[in-house]
Amino acid sequence: MRFSQLLEGVAPVDRIDADPEIIALCVDSRDVTAGALFVAVPGYVTDGHQYIAQALRSGAAALLLQRDRVDAAHLPKGPLALVPDTRATLASVAAAFYGHPASHLRVIGVTGTDGKTTTCYLINAVLEEAGSETGLIGTVDFKIGGRWQQNDTRLTTPAAPEVQSLLAAIRGARAGYVILESTSHGLELRRLDCCEYDVAVFTNLTTDHLDQHGTVAAYRAAKGRLFEMLGEPSIKTGARYAVLNRDDPDFEYFRDRAAAQVVSYGFSTAADVRASDVELGGDATRLKVCATGVDFALELPLPGLFNVSNALAAITVGLREGIGPATIAEALSKFGGVPGRMERVDVGQPFGVIVDYAHTGEALRKVLDTLRPGVRGRIITVFGSAGERGHSRRSGMASAAAELADYTVVTDEDPRSEDPMSIINEMTATLRAAGRFEPADFMAVLDRQAAIGEAMRRAKSGDLVLIAGKGHEQSIEVSGRKLPWDDRVAARRALAELGFEGA
Repeated sequence: MRFSQLLEGVAPVDRIDADPEIIALCVDSRDVTAGALFVAVPGYVTDGHQYIAQALRSGAAALLLQRDRVDAAHLPKGPLALVPDTRATLASVAAAFYGHPASHLRVIGVTGTDGKTTTCYLINAVLEEAGSETGLIGTVDFKIGGRWQQNDTRLTTPAAPEVQSLLAAIRGARAGYVILESTSHGLELRRLDCCEYDVAVFTNLTTDHLDQHGTVAAYRAAKGRLFEMLGEPSIKTGARYAVLNRDDPDFEYFRDRAAAQVVSYGFSTAADVRASDVELGGDATRLKVCATGVDFALELPLPGLFNVSNALAAITVGLREGIGPATIAEALSKFGGVPGRMERVDVGQPFGVIVDYAHTGEALRKVLDTLRPGVRGRIITVFGSAGERGHSRRSGMASAAAELADYTVVTDEDPRSEDPMSIINEMTATLRAAGRFEPADFMAVLDRQAAIGEAMRRAKSGDLVLIAGKGHEQSIEVSGRKLPWDDRVAARRALAELGFEGA
């Protein structure tokens, strides 16, 4: 595609010199090869404009630069364009490069602090049961037609070129729908621009990601962009709508931001789609679903009220997409769960082991509340908290464990450039302030494998060991490196050391 074609619709833009053929898009100068367009994006740690010379040496055919980041009197020779915001322009250029794939898909976006991934999987299950070909872009996996592949990026929302490339692959697989897990980071950093959302789903909002957004108001506003994007122009003709959690305190905020019809779900009698007669079990939940002209029973193979809420969001989408209650109930009744979300590890040991992604205080609190009724003995938690993230996560996780767990092992988790013991010390200080004592109520073990092993050794028949914080993730981030790691593998290794290796 010609450079000028990629810039169609981008304004204002200053184009200089020739109009080369572009065969690739790159935002990392190390990835540049001959014929690529190098897009220089300002980042949190470094600025792509510092690597223009390197990109040109590697064969970049053209440059896309941000006007306020360069000296107009000393621009490099060759094809380039100056724009006000390269990050925003990148999404437009990427969509053009891949043939505007979202224009040919029904795009369902899901945002919220907790429950996004599970809700995406539940929506996918409902659509598949109805006979639709689907794609999915999320934290755990990418689904392209009938093929699943693990998301190894550690990013729920990849950069805009990767998002558009995945959308193009999903379109190429002849899918009609794509479910797009839409994070506040992805929305604020414009990675999800040009995705042409048809449906926007909100799960809930709690305090998180303040390291990125600064304030709760800014965090809320970033998520609100998803609902404003429902009003953007599109050649598609299908109905657009927002699906909002009526029970969340921020319901009205998102209702007012939605540039399309709003339909609500929840336990409230004011919700358009609501749950009643809920019977919670250790591994499953029974409930009745009520909506205008619809009333059906459902057995959901997931525990906890929060999963009922996630299921209601998926049910609401299914009903609005014209899928019948019997099909929806069938899809959800055989739902197989999400990797790393309340995932059990069982090799014949006399106590339970669950791996979960809960990495905020609110998420851990929900998981512990859900698990408690089904545990005869003690709940032993193992968790850490990520470096270079908000300190409220650390105190929140420790506070939830102090209140709801019987014993806690605090350990390492993605310290990044921070001192892991400093992070651990913050959490143990919170545990002490909450009236917990070491070693009677908690202990700190720096090595995560050793910490999991310690929790297993303390567990007795009827107890439950909850390993929280990493879930499906396949690495630990330390000082710029990604070291191989999987909590589920670590759990099995610890159980094997105790003599439990399964059949």
